[in-house]
Amino acid sequence: METKRRKGILKKGVYGLIILLIISQFVPVDRENPESLPEKDFLTMVSAPREIAGLVRTACYDCHSHQTEWPWYSYVTPVKFVVAHHVEEGREHLNFSKWAEYEQKKRDHKLEECAEEVKEGEMPIFGYDWTHAGARLSEADRQKLVLFFSAHRMDI
Repeated sequence: METKRRKGILKKGVYGLIILLIISQFVPVDRENPESLPEKDFLTMVSAPREIAGLVRTACYDCHSHQTEWPWYSYVTPVKFVVAHHVEEGREHLNFSKWAEYEQKKRDHKLEECAEEVKEGEMPIFGYDWTHAGARLSEADRQKLVLFFSAHRMDI
């Protein structure tokens, strides 16, 4: 009798979870890409070489700019909440689309952090390259980015 009762509770729990997932699919998340001016963008302001610009766009811009490309899975619960949160948090810490709005001291600090995070393999975040093959940085790519970010600091 106890086993039947447990199975019944488990069955109700599974149904409840399915219903919750279906309902949460209709909960909106912010996937807005605010308008941004190219002349305020980091890559434009520093006149990044094509190769570097490509690496930065592919490995960084989805979470750290207003040029996010929202993949199909960013519309599916529960992943949409995780992706939206990563983008919101990424833009909060560093937004390449607002580069012109940062004071020079803040820019230098951001570039120092960029170089450090890329060098240590902390960026792009773990798992990002699973769905973004272009973000798989080789050691040579990492070194190029570290040198590029470091070279554009004014406080060195």
